[in-house]
Amino acid sequence: LMKYFYCSSVSEDLGCRRGEFSRKHYGSVELLISSDADGAIQRAGRFRVENGSSGEYTDYTPGTWHRTDVHLENPEYHTRWYFKYFLGKVHQNYIGTDAEKNPFFLSVVLSDENNQRVPQYHSILWRKTGTQKICLPYSPTKTLSVKSILSAMSLDKFEKSPREIFHPEIQKDLLVLEEQEGSVNFKFGVLYAKDGQLTDDEMFSNEYGSESFQRFLHLLGDTITLKGWTGYRGGLDTKNDTTGTCSIYTVFQGHEIMFHVSTMLPYSRENKQQVERKRHIGNDIVTIIFQEGEESSPAFKPSMIRSHFTHIFALVRYNKQNDSYRLKIFSEESVPLFGPPLPSPPVFTNHQEFRDFVLVKLINGEKATLETPTFSQKRQRTLDMLIRSLYQDLMPDLHKVNNMLNRRSFSDVLPESPKSTRKKEEARQAEFVRLGQALKLKTTMKGDATANLATTSFCKKEPWESQSFCSNFPHEVVCADSWGQSLLVSTDAGILLIDDGQPSVQVFDKTLQIKQMHVLEALDLFIARTDKGKDSRLLIFRLSAVQKDIETKQIIRSKYDCRENKLERTKGCHLYAINTHHSSELRIVVAIRNKLLLVTKKYNTCISLTSSSLLSSSESPVEEFQYIREICLSDPPVVMTLVDGPTEDSDNMICVAYRHQFDLVNEITGESYRLHHVETNKVNFVAAIDVYEDGEAGLLLCYNYVCQYRKVYPFNGGSLLIQPSAYDFHFSWNQVPYAVVCAFPYILAFTTDSIEIRLVVNGNLVHTAVVPELQLVASRSDIYFKATAAVSGSSDSSSKEMGSRSSPQTPTAHEVPECPLSSVEGEVPCKNLYKIPLSNLVGRSIERPLKSPLAPKVVTTTTSSSIASLPVTHSLSLSRMEIKEIASRTRKELLGLLDEPTPKTESAQKQKKVPRRQSDPKQGAVRSTSSDRIISSSYESYSEGHHLSTSSDPDTLANREESSPSSYQFQLISLYGEDIIDLK
Repeated sequence: LMKYFYCSSVSEDLGCRRGEFSRKHYGSVELLISSDADGAIQRAGRFRVENGSSGEYTDYTPGTWHRTDVHLENPEYHTRWYFKYFLGKVHQNYIGTDAEKNPFFLSVVLSDENNQRVPQYHSILWRKTGTQKICLPYSPTKTLSVKSILSAMSLDKFEKSPREIFHPEIQKDLLVLEEQEGSVNFKFGVLYAKDGQLTDDEMFSNEYGSESFQRFLHLLGDTITLKGWTGYRGGLDTKNDTTGTCSIYTVFQGHEIMFHVSTMLPYSRENKQQVERKRHIGNDIVTIIFQEGEESSPAFKPSMIRSHFTHIFALVRYNKQNDSYRLKIFSEESVPLFGPPLPSPPVFTNHQEFRDFVLVKLINGEKATLETPTFSQKRQRTLDMLIRSLYQDLMPDLHKVNNMLNRRSFSDVLPESPKSTRKKEEARQAEFVRLGQALKLKTTMKGDATANLATTSFCKKEPWESQSFCSNFPHEVVCADSWGQSLLVSTDAGILLIDDGQPSVQVFDKTLQIKQMHVLEALDLFIARTDKGKDSRLLIFRLSAVQKDIETKQIIRSKYDCRENKLERTKGCHLYAINTHHSSELRIVVAIRNKLLLVTKKYNTCISLTSSSLLSSSESPVEEFQYIREICLSDPPVVMTLVDGPTEDSDNMICVAYRHQFDLVNEITGESYRLHHVETNKVNFVAAIDVYEDGEAGLLLCYNYVCQYRKVYPFNGGSLLIQPSAYDFHFSWNQVPYAVVCAFPYILAFTTDSIEIRLVVNGNLVHTAVVPELQLVASRSDIYFKATAAVSGSSDSSSKEMGSRSSPQTPTAHEVPECPLSSVEGEVPCKNLYKIPLSNLVGRSIERPLKSPLAPKVVTTTTSSSIASLPVTHSLSLSRMEIKEIASRTRKELLGLLDEPTPKTESAQKQKKVPRRQSDPKQGAVRSTSSDRIISSSYESYSEGHHLSTSSDPDTLANREESSPSSYQFQLISLYGEDIIDLK
């Protein structure tokens, strides 16, 4: 029982950690003052200082916190829509003015440029305040109008209705508007500072750098000759050597980067201020400071640099003793938060990992700086001027045109032309496409577009990649929840328990229709809302009793066997919610029309296991709950979430959504407070997610395309403080989600055909995966969804590329576990169930959750070495798919390990499965990529998280720290059998 309870609490804790949210990982704002040699204050400024976590969280120790959030934010291959989806394709552009007489442009295209070839409408609205992008699903039976698209973008009133633009030249103007979002290439300053230098004049006067500085420059990029350079030059002279003869250059994830290195820029012995060097580095938004000396030496401060343009400083120190780099980031106070957060401590012993981290951090930092008032106001003025100028140029021509095509501005987006004008329209479209393709080629050749990342994305396993859980699942899913490693699913055929690689087990028959459920392993409870309308009820089961029925294979329960499990006063309920962080007591709020019923558990969770087992045997689970009070609302809630107060006594709240508002209701007094009002005509409430920032509650309010974060302050003198806060922020999804899942640092939006992944702290986009016929199934712990395709690491690879390479999360037919269920007449087409492990998203190697309620699995392996079959016990709770995936990954890593001594042998070249080196297209230089690293510790780190057991000694493999390739190989063969027998 102790073992059962411990393992289940781990699973429960994993689900609770999903609500973590902390900005402390991104630094704190400090007032930094610099002084001269005499101690007089020279300059001062407020900067956000990032120096790694402050150490409050003991579970973030090295080795247990895996970095998962090192991603480019708002990557151009996901955000430059006009270049990617529109240019060179048949699309429509419209012009109009809003109610305030401000001109706007609208572009619409029907495209299938995604990894699954799913047709989608992409729409861009160009206004002086910026661009707004939305994606709408395509339906062959439902037409889409311009008016409906603008209404989805909250633009319903017009001074002049939109009219279509036919000029092919409009593509060039709209591409210029998109380029105002920022450059796709970057220039960063690199300033060398000797030990003890405290002024910028001293730092800029260093004629040469040290040996460690030269190694750092070689790590950043390649030395190129400026004269005759044809690539991105970053403002340097490539004709007359007036800015030096050489520089450092690299290409990173499709972005060209030029470094302005202080020791490579022109040096003047007469000019102490080194104006030529300051002219370049002082005008860079981001600057790297490489400082020599020990940690005890006087530290660099941004106020030492006289520049009003540089907003971000990256301080790098090199430690010769352990061959490591230490990183510290200074960001001007107005710069929004950007990732990735620094590890704790911010020390990197892997140089390639350090390079990737620094470049991602600097690129994200420059993009974030463009959102500060200094840059955003300039960009808004430029965008307004360009839009108004383009409007004035186009309107006279539009008034002259008066044909049927132009009058059809509010009809279908992609209309059929009448026969009389079809030839003319086809000729116009051909010229339109020809000009767009030429413009796209010209932009690419100039280097103003990011390179295709499909080839590099295969080398990196992303945390949101899904695993196949069950193939050919024929039933409609109503709701589900995870139970250990299994999934309890409510379907049209009844309640099924599904586990990876095993036949499904029916728990309840189809007379019991469950609409909402929670499996609480730590409390040994199963809560469910059944039926609908007046017959709906809340049922509470003992989880151990359900498991006993499964193990003994008794008669499958029906609706009529659950009368004793009905919770009183809950008849007619249409919604319920429980508190996710039930550290002291479990609270349930049941919504019955416009009434809220508060119910709590009599016994708190810290009761002893012995007492708990006695209560389980002597008392019905329903009798453990008590009715507290009833709260009346003005309308029935559509969304409901429980928010834990800081004291968990009298400050617990209920967030409800109805009509056009989100309200907070005090559980004790029943008083309601307006949290947020929605200013649109139509509201589609999605979710209200409670997240806890350093112990204080906050809410992510999701509706339509919008996600708002609101800080929830505790009660003060009996009233709740609800007021605008600097911590509040909002962002917009590209497509309307029907479900939102938070897994810090990510927030995932599920739509009908895609998963949009953003960062919680700033709402920046990191990835969009198109998944056909997507349905979220469960998300309390691991994320389960039903679809016809999995989520892969790259959403930009073509179908041809996907077909030529086998994706690790798209197994072959013999690897995918099937659910052998009898077919039912009239069943829907079969789909697959996939899983995204929560531990991959939150980035911690946490012990595996509770073992499956189903019978333990046995994997039989037959090899020529007469290796005995290995029964997979609880200590090795791995599915066939997981073993196959680990074996494949370890094989690649081991082959790389064996290749190292003789990389030029023919056999080694044949065995090399994964791209090991990435060449610079400009220089022909070979540079190691992040995928090139041999993760020699993966075997040890995996065995630490999972006790790998053999028939003799379960610790033989886990405790072995050093092994020769041959003994390592033999251990893996012993563990995985024929899955890796071909390693020799």
